[in-house]
Amino acid sequence: MTDRTIAGFSRILAQTVVAACAFAGLVTALPSRAQAPTGFHQAPATTAQLANPYRGQSAAIAAGGALYAEHCAACHGRNAEGSGNIPPLAHGAVQQAAEGEVFWFIGTGDAANGMPSWAALPQPQRWQIVSYLKTLNAAPSASAPGPDTAAAIAAPPPPPPFTDFRYEAPGTVRKISVADLPAPYASASAGNAPQLVPRPDDAWPQAPAGFKVGLYAQGLRVPRAMRVAPNGDVFLAESGAGRIRVFRGMTADGKPQRSEIFAEHLKQPYGIAFYPAGPNPQWVYVGDTDAILRFPYRSGDFQAAGAPEHIADLPAGGGHWTRDLQFSLDGKTLYAAVGSGSNVDDPDTKPAEKDRADILAFDPDGSRRRVYAYGIRNPSGLAIDPRSGQLWCTVNERDGLGDNLVPDYITTVREGGFYGWPWWYIGAHQDPRHAGKHPELKDRAIVPDVLLQPHNASLQLAFYEGNRFPQEYRGDMFATEHGSWNKSVRAGYEVIRVPLHQTGKASGEYADFLTGFVLPDGRAWGRPVGVTVAPDGSLLVSDDGSNSIWRVDYVGK
Repeated sequence: MTDRTIAGFSRILAQTVVAACAFAGLVTALPSRAQAPTGFHQAPATTAQLANPYRGQSAAIAAGGALYAEHCAACHGRNAEGSGNIPPLAHGAVQQAAEGEVFWFIGTGDAANGMPSWAALPQPQRWQIVSYLKTLNAAPSASAPGPDTAAAIAAPPPPPPFTDFRYEAPGTVRKISVADLPAPYASASAGNAPQLVPRPDDAWPQAPAGFKVGLYAQGLRVPRAMRVAPNGDVFLAESGAGRIRVFRGMTADGKPQRSEIFAEHLKQPYGIAFYPAGPNPQWVYVGDTDAILRFPYRSGDFQAAGAPEHIADLPAGGGHWTRDLQFSLDGKTLYAAVGSGSNVDDPDTKPAEKDRADILAFDPDGSRRRVYAYGIRNPSGLAIDPRSGQLWCTVNERDGLGDNLVPDYITTVREGGFYGWPWWYIGAHQDPRHAGKHPELKDRAIVPDVLLQPHNASLQLAFYEGNRFPQEYRGDMFATEHGSWNKSVRAGYEVIRVPLHQTGKASGEYADFLTGFVLPDGRAWGRPVGVTVAPDGSLLVSDDGSNSIWRVDYVGK
């Protein structure tokens, strides 16, 4: 493996949709081997003698990099640099420990310090992660080579209606139907974790004609979900820093006039909601990865007026960590999105999947927890249609069935509705890994409203109710496509528009809206996450690849 390739792998970005840190238990400083003769994290002395069967093997290091992106990078960072009280893995105790000790700790865990046992990962995968980690200490710190030294991807085009980043272009309309779905395993299941590079000087998001893209904010720490308060302040979850930030105002050049930290010392905050509705909410609700919290709030507060109140526990413990929140229009119901803890684990035999892959509902005080809809692998983004009150969600579907299965989707959410995971997908299509199970659910599995490119990793939704864009955009949805690892030529890494035709109903098509986050050689410099409409009617898009927020304004006639 070349130094250049190793440097590339060291820049892998987490799939947030799927990322839950496999090393979350390393939250306290660990002694060096010289200081701890009993072993790394009290590993038995014999583990230091375990031989890594994959040491130095390029294929194993590459596989370990993909596994790191899937399970670890959301906590420890795309470069394993750590964040907050989560230590780095690229240097320090992990690099000083013997490979066998690290392998032992991954499988054993430390529940008291928040580290679950990852013994469920097959031993070869645990060794591959160890092999990857051990490349990081020696990896060059310089960024990957620029686009002038890297060849453009020359893979053949995907079969329509499927696509990849090379063919994404603002304004291009797409539609995937149930009839377009290939058979499982029609193509190999790829391992293509995103290699993140700094944004080149000549790279910029591309929007349709008449729109202008500006840089609203930068230098953030894993910016994710955004919501606008009734007074117009923009609230942002900086998930990597464990805090909520608030922006106010807009300068003449499209920048916030003021930026403050509203709340911090959270775990992995994501969803944000205001309660009650109207101009003077009293609470800011936050979906942390294991709980719903609320902060006392008066309109215009830059800092929380008091300590957070714990409203309700949420299922946690690995797997998808994002927890989005929305209130119903009447304010009587709080919805919380909880993704699965796995790709396709059967909840019948895996107790850890209880109440996961669901949209849960609560009363505003956190009481009366119930399952509102289920079988939704990772409903990472929730939105309420402000005209009808209809709940929508955007979903990361499962991996492992090939390049063009299973489509991610955007859909209305029906109370009591079943959306297939893990036994069925996109209606009556059975996952071959669960053949013969739950035939009674076959005809209950709902076909979503809008099918997206498989492995897009669709994360957030927003309804456009501003006055700045052309009239035909009113009432439409925008959604962010973060991009994933399970496609041979990456797809997503864009913002899309879902037309609702002034009726509140989707007809299955969507259009590319904001593209250009991937370089011709397949390396990514940006990954859209959050989307919201600013008070002036422009569109704000958070990007946890470049740790920025982009502002899309309409300047056409």
